[in-house]
Amino acid sequence: MTRWPEGSADEPSQIATRRGRRPRAADDDRRKRGSEGGPGSAVITRTKPQTKKPSLYRVLILNDDYTPMEFVVHVLERFFNKDREAATRIMLHVHHHGIGECGIFTYEVAETKVTQVMDFARKHQHPLQCVMEKK
Repeated sequence: MTRWPEGSADEPSQIATRRGRRPRAADDDRRKRGSEGGPGSAVITRTKPQTKKPSLYRVLILNDDYTPMEFVVHVLERFFNKDREAATRIMLHVHHHGIGECGIFTYEVAETKVTQVMDFARKHQHPLQCVMEKK
């Protein structure tokens, strides 16, 4: 290893200073990055994307004095996949309380079901009303 005499004009620190730079240590790059680990060490963090659960909506059937009970049962079976017993139970709840819940769905599904029921009721000339509300 070459040693320069102290005060020599050719000493590396003086050459670097003359060029407008300070002398560099071997680990300067690591210190600049703020890394405390050894060479080649890094911490990789993987963030899981945060997804929000969709809002849910209740689909409700409203009572009226003109729509036959059997038609309401048929609607519940056809559009809400209820069996005969569950459809009859919901229909009787609508008949006695004026309103009944057919199911709970995301916005798009609830909107589609309401539209299908209303169109089907109109097609068969019944005034059955079906609405949705945020749960």
